[in-house]
Amino acid sequence: MDFRLLGFDAPLIHTLHHVLDSDDADNNKSVSAPTRTYVRDARAMASTPADVKEYPNSYVFVIDMPGLKSGDIKVQVEDDNVLQISGERKREEEKEGAKYVRMERRIGKFMRKFTLPENANTDKISAVCQDGVLTVTVEKLPPPEPKKPKTIEVKIA
Repeated sequence: MDFRLLGFDAPLIHTLHHVLDSDDADNNKSVSAPTRTYVRDARAMASTPADVKEYPNSYVFVIDMPGLKSGDIKVQVEDDNVLQISGERKREEEKEGAKYVRMERRIGKFMRKFTLPENANTDKISAVCQDGVLTVTVEKLPPPEPKKPKTIEVKIA
C-alpha cells in the first residue's frame, strides 16, 4: 500500500513503505496486484486536491490548476453521474545553457473523479479557469413536486 496516497509523506512512513516494498519484491508477483494503470490513476487522483461546496441550487468543485491553459484541462461526465476532471502539466522546454538546480513543481497527469448526487443536472455543467483556479459548477435539478393524493370514486354496487 502506498501511504503517500493517503497523504502521509513523513520520513518514517517513507522508510516503512520502502521496507514493505522490498518484502513484496522477494515474493512472486501476486495475482491480485494492482495494474500499472490503476496505480498511475490513483497517484494522479491523490496529487490533485479539490474543494467541493454545496449551494442551494448547485454544487461547485474548485481545483488549483496553476500554469495550465484551458486546452490542458478536460472536464467530462462518465456513466451519467461521475464528474471527471483530468489533464496534464508538462515540463517547460529547457532553454539552451539552463539546467535545473531544484525541481519541486509537479508535472505529469492529474485526475479527479467525483460521484455526483442524484439531484445533479449533468446537462447543466459549466467550467471556468481563472487565475490558475478551475471552478466547475454543476446545477441541481429542481426538487420533485410532491405527489397529490389520488381520489378514487366509490361506486354503489
